[in-house]
Amino acid sequence: MSSGKRKFKIELEDAEGSKYNLSLEGNISKEKVLKIVEFMDLLNIESVNGNGHPDGTDRPAPASVGGRIWSLVEGKFPYSSFTSSDILELYEDQFNEPIKLSIVSTYLSRYSERGRLARNRQGKEWVYKAKETASRMQPSPSTSHDLNQ
Repeated sequence: MSSGKRKFKIELEDAEGSKYNLSLEGNISKEKVLKIVEFMDLLNIESVNGNGHPDGTDRPAPASVGGRIWSLVEGKFPYSSFTSSDILELYEDQFNEPIKLSIVSTYLSRYSERGRLARNRQGKEWVYKAKETASRMQPSPSTSHDLNQ
């Protein structure tokens, strides 16, 4: 491939059995690959990895950013209030990788819009609290971390 053109084919399957096929051809930059990873996070495609779940169980931690953020909310703040900065600090400690505060804030805002979190303004920041739901009162091993719930 001396011409600099590259070909990538990515085939994925999510937890619900939906399949995704992506083909990339041409000048593929690191930024473009990162956009694909962000796209996968939006689809909430998860894979099994070696990290422990933030709630202390032996379940694997979610692979998607949204799933990881929600697992921190459920595991560390099931009944107490928190800020996006709290989640950022825990995320970086738990998963040993940096994340932008704006990404954390975006996911928390989406969870609030979908009724999974209560959100109140206190000064210059938002304070969140997980809403009580039937699924949280009776935990199930098949709990999904999908933003579309």
